[in-house]
Amino acid sequence: MTAVGLGITGTGWVTTFQDLGRRDTERRGVPTGGAADQHSAAVANILVGNARGATLIENLGGELALVPDGDVLVAVTGAPARVTVGDIPVDSWTPLVVPAGHEIRVRCDLARGARAYLAVNGVIAAPVFLGSAAPDARMGFGQLLGRGTDVLLETEFRGFGRGVFRPPLFRLPVPVLRCPEGPWNIDVVESGGIHTIPGVREVIEASPYVVTARSNHVGLRLDGPVRHPDTDTEIVSHGVPVGALQIPHADELIVLGRYRSLTAGYPIVGVASRASLPLLGQAGPGRELRFRWVDRETSLRAHAEREAEVRALERAVARALGALGFAAPLSATR
Repeated sequence: MTAVGLGITGTGWVTTFQDLGRRDTERRGVPTGGAADQHSAAVANILVGNARGATLIENLGGELALVPDGDVLVAVTGAPARVTVGDIPVDSWTPLVVPAGHEIRVRCDLARGARAYLAVNGVIAAPVFLGSAAPDARMGFGQLLGRGTDVLLETEFRGFGRGVFRPPLFRLPVPVLRCPEGPWNIDVVESGGIHTIPGVREVIEASPYVVTARSNHVGLRLDGPVRHPDTDTEIVSHGVPVGALQIPHADELIVLGRYRSLTAGYPIVGVASRASLPLLGQAGPGRELRFRWVDRETSLRAHAEREAEVRALERAVARALGALGFAAPLSATR
């Protein structure tokens, strides 16, 4: 292993350490947390030979830039972005060599998505809380990276013995997250609470919803029509999954994220399919969402297809890096 310093030269709005979240902590009342766009975070790590859950860097809404003091292998995923190495445009969603002393800069297209992920081959030295580097501000674990921060990396990467600015070395079956222009369609499976509000299914299916600036890591707050229960009967608090569509007392719809409270007393009328969660993780203020109801089997099938694509990428990367003398995965935080 070689120690490499990553000097943070730009952070945009919010830049943090991130991973796929905590395991087995919700029974203690601590949300799992982790990357809002789990797909992009996992793929970034896979592309550089790390385990899916390795620590990486997440940027929310702006620019991310860093300069390594040694050659490193990186991958940028997430929202569509302009990525440059030493001011030369390079591709996202592919392994990249960043030479020592060169700046890699990621400029997200905020009209197309809110978050970018940057993974680096090796182990990033980051604090952990309950086994994860994922931030949790409510627990006093912010993980914010500021301009001028030096991040330590332990890596086995030694370069590929070729020009770093030549055409891409790899042709990999990368399942790129599509962030289309216009409204995003989110698949939703109905839950038991839908039967307590007459007509709400039809209203949600027919209406556009817009992500508001009141949204945060707990959930997306959406402007759009809603209906409420006909009675004032109190709802017993119950567990809520990631992606739950919740209707509070206010006239808004909330889609709960990975930092949601674990119980609630509001109606839950549906749950976003797992295959739709990455898009929700990319939805920033002003994004229009449309919901379409699907059955559980359709939701499970879509998730299985996405997982098969990710596993195929893992196998392809293992073969490619193995041919170059690397073991895969090279590192993991947990």
